[in-house]
Amino acid sequence: MTRATSPLSASLAPGLYLVATPIGAARDITLRGLDILGAADMIAAEDTRTARKLMELHGISRDGRQIVAYHDHNGPTARPRLLAALQEGKSVAYVSEAGTPMVADPGYQLVRDAHDADVPVFAAPGASAVLSALCVAGLPTDRFYFAGFPPNAAKARETFLKGLKSIPGTLVLYESPKRISELLKACLIVLGDRECALCRELTKKFEETRRGMMSDVLTSVIDHPPKGEIVLVIGEGAAEVASEGDIEAALREALQTLKVKEAAAMIAEDFSISRRDAYQMALKLGDK
Repeated sequence: MTRATSPLSASLAPGLYLVATPIGAARDITLRGLDILGAADMIAAEDTRTARKLMELHGISRDGRQIVAYHDHNGPTARPRLLAALQEGKSVAYVSEAGTPMVADPGYQLVRDAHDADVPVFAAPGASAVLSALCVAGLPTDRFYFAGFPPNAAKARETFLKGLKSIPGTLVLYESPKRISELLKACLIVLGDRECALCRELTKKFEETRRGMMSDVLTSVIDHPPKGEIVLVIGEGAAEVASEGDIEAALREALQTLKVKEAAAMIAEDFSISRRDAYQMALKLGDK
């Protein structure tokens, strides 16, 4: 079992450090994040150009240190090099292109492999588009579900959204400006006309939040297409209460292939009713 303790000394203890970087405003990086970038033996970056620019902006010298590219396309070849450095007792700071590593980010497998190699893993938290959007959306945050980017294909997107329909909480999705209107149309069909907030260019000069019912936000998007990075925050749907007729119809269909007890158990789970009530209803239908 890996036991990681937070390093407090000026010199950086060996381990993998996940450093959150700004999603827009360059000053949205923590002092600790800057300290880690300045002290790490090696830096891994989803985009090395962005990492260099950030370091230059904050006066952090490379001092001959390596800045290694680590992204979706080179993960299998880059990970062994990073893990070798970690196993040698070096400190490695990993930064994604923007925001918090591990959130819609290629760092997952690197962290898994680091744990498997018994290497300490530390987080230097900071900017996150998910949390920033939840802050400004004006929707409940006691329970939320981050679903990332929906699939591009229409059928796959529909299946994806159906899987989110019954989640008891606020939904958070990422989307590009080119596909946001299609996503909103699909959401209206699958999820219904819920309250939502379209947040774009968070923390940047042209930051904007469009709030309202989804149908109104869609109209706004069609009339005034948004630009930049988009986070879509969707309110929880109202609980659907099935009618007795709907339950009976489902039971009749289930009884064609299942025994009474099995059919009742399945329908009770599908419609969130008690097994006793479903069983009694199934018995009555069987007598007719």
